[in-house]
Amino acid sequence: MAVRVFVSGGSNIDAKNNVRRAVAELKKEFGELQLSAVYRSPAVGFDGDDFLNLIIGFTTERSAHDCAAVMSRLEGEAGRTDEQHGFTARPLDLDMVLYGDLIDDDQVLRVPRDDVDKYAFVLGPLAEIAPEFHHPVSGKTMAELWAVFDQKSSPLLRESLDD
Repeated sequence: MAVRVFVSGGSNIDAKNNVRRAVAELKKEFGELQLSAVYRSPAVGFDGDDFLNLIIGFTTERSAHDCAAVMSRLEGEAGRTDEQHGFTARPLDLDMVLYGDLIDDDQVLRVPRDDVDKYAFVLGPLAEIAPEFHHPVSGKTMAELWAVFDQKSSPLLRESLDD
């Protein structure tokens, strides 16, 4: 059965190249992608360079664990190390934030991610490309969640991936 998946992608080390590479690799793995705009946002939880973030959507019949394994492999191929988790600079961060309506708090999956309605750089782009998609826990659409989000405290600044 085909499932709609949304991945939060970000980088603050060689960000443009790493984001472009991640999108290309995800397209090879999953086929047609739906991409939000790319947004620049300050590092959260630590002092560091700004991140470039976007949401990547695709439909797949692959399992949630298989999708998560692909994300982890691509992070490693971009040079991400085990020390680059949590609040730290990283070449690539690919988090599967939604896998259909799956609710799973296992350490590997954790979907839906808390990030969905916590950070503007996740929720804004989700509302942009999937406004009618329902959050599996609250049942609210991404557009509804975005409409009540404090957007003034975390403005989204569009960024081009062109050099």
